[in-house]
Amino acid sequence: MAGMENPRRVGEDSRAATDANHAMALLGGIEAGGTKFVCAVGDRPHTIQASISIATTTPTETLQRVIAFFQPYALCSLGLATFGPIDLDRASPTYGRILSTPKLAWQGCPIVDILQTALGVTIAVDTDVNAAALAEFTYGAGQGCDPLVYLTVGTGIGGGAIIHGRPLRGRMHPEMGHMLLARAPGDTRPGGCPFHQDCLEGLASGQAIRLRFGAPETLPSAHQAWDLEASYLGQALATVATIVSPQRLIIGGGVMHQRHLLPRTRQACAQALHGYLPWLNTPSDFETYIVAPGLGDRAGVTGALCLAESIRADG
Repeated sequence: MAGMENPRRVGEDSRAATDANHAMALLGGIEAGGTKFVCAVGDRPHTIQASISIATTTPTETLQRVIAFFQPYALCSLGLATFGPIDLDRASPTYGRILSTPKLAWQGCPIVDILQTALGVTIAVDTDVNAAALAEFTYGAGQGCDPLVYLTVGTGIGGGAIIHGRPLRGRMHPEMGHMLLARAPGDTRPGGCPFHQDCLEGLASGQAIRLRFGAPETLPSAHQAWDLEASYLGQALATVATIVSPQRLIIGGGVMHQRHLLPRTRQACAQALHGYLPWLNTPSDFETYIVAPGLGDRAGVTGALCLAESIRADG
């Protein structure tokens, strides 16, 4: 009849318009760290179009600046890669809340709800280190390595793992920064973690170095702090290697910007393992097994964009 439109054509046009709008929308990503929040937008995780670094202060001040960055953009999804611990159980009444973090001002912060309410966008959330591990597995130094473990040594210390192509989660998420360590002989200085004095984060994080010895960036490479740092990191990596048995260990974060630290950590790991693992016998074995991030300091925010892309792919 005249004036009647073909319903099939109308439906096809509607879907085409929706797909076109969807394609124009951008991915948003947030790497939420103890020192700074890195926010980015892009049409793909590895093609960042705009980004900003925001100092981590109070939840209110920091998140207001984060929201202001994203508001001009049409986002189809947002990935949040945050410091932990955070509740990742969607069935939990505290889903999306920061839990018992040493960053006391952030304890109990409903970070996912705040962002979702302000930006009106679907959010995928994981830890910053799980997201960085995912990014390195997809685009960086961990390609083809499954399982893969990523350890970041910054203000705090965290570890993420990729197993069968997916970030590892259990009742919560890995908290590798709080594995307990054996003290090095002669190290009598207090640890820097309010929960566990002798955990990896309490002895080897940037904050722990600052409390125990002074600002890491001011310490010369010959300072005793770095021998202890390498010893504790090597011990931790040996533990991870024997428990998870990853194909590769990636270690990044601000503290690892000390270029002398990575080779010293490899050597300390070799000493801790004492020849136990058959595929790690020579210095060259450790050089290819314990490596720096292929994505450098972009691993975390790229991982956040990977989380956002997983929502777009599911949609």
